[in-house]
Amino acid sequence: VQLQASGGGLVQAGGSLRLSCVASGRTSSMNTMGWFRQAPGKEREFVAGVAITWSADRTYYLDSVKGRFTISRDNAKNTVYLQMNSLKPEDTAVYYCAAGAFRTIYVTSSKYDYWGQGTEVTVSS
Repeated sequence: VQLQASGGGLVQAGGSLRLSCVASGRTSSMNTMGWFRQAPGKEREFVAGVAITWSADRTYYLDSVKGRFTISRDNAKNTVYLQMNSLKPEDTAVYYCAAGAFRTIYVTSSKYDYWGQGTEVTVSS
C-alpha cells in the first residue's frame, strides 16, 4: 500500500485548505484512514480519522479541530480528504495520512501500518 498526500500550502489565519491522500496497492485492507500532524519540536498527533464499519463510516476528531475540520473518503477513488476551515496559526504542521486494516480509529500513530510522505501546512497570523 502506498499513500500520497497533497494539498498543503501557505494560508492566512481564517482561511481554508483541503488535503488529499490517494492510496494505491492493496487498498481493500485500509478500513481506517487518518490524518496526523507534526509541528516543529513536537510529537506527531492525531487529527482526524474515518473508519469503515458494517453500518456506516465513523469519524473521530482531535478536540481542537472539531467544527473546523472534516474528514471524508471516496472509496471509488481510494482517496481520503481533510477539509480544513477557519485555520489557526497553531494548525501549522506537516500533515501525514495513515491507514490500517483495523476498524477502530486509533489516535496512536504506532497503530497505523501505512503512511504517506507528509504535506506541509503553514498558517500565518
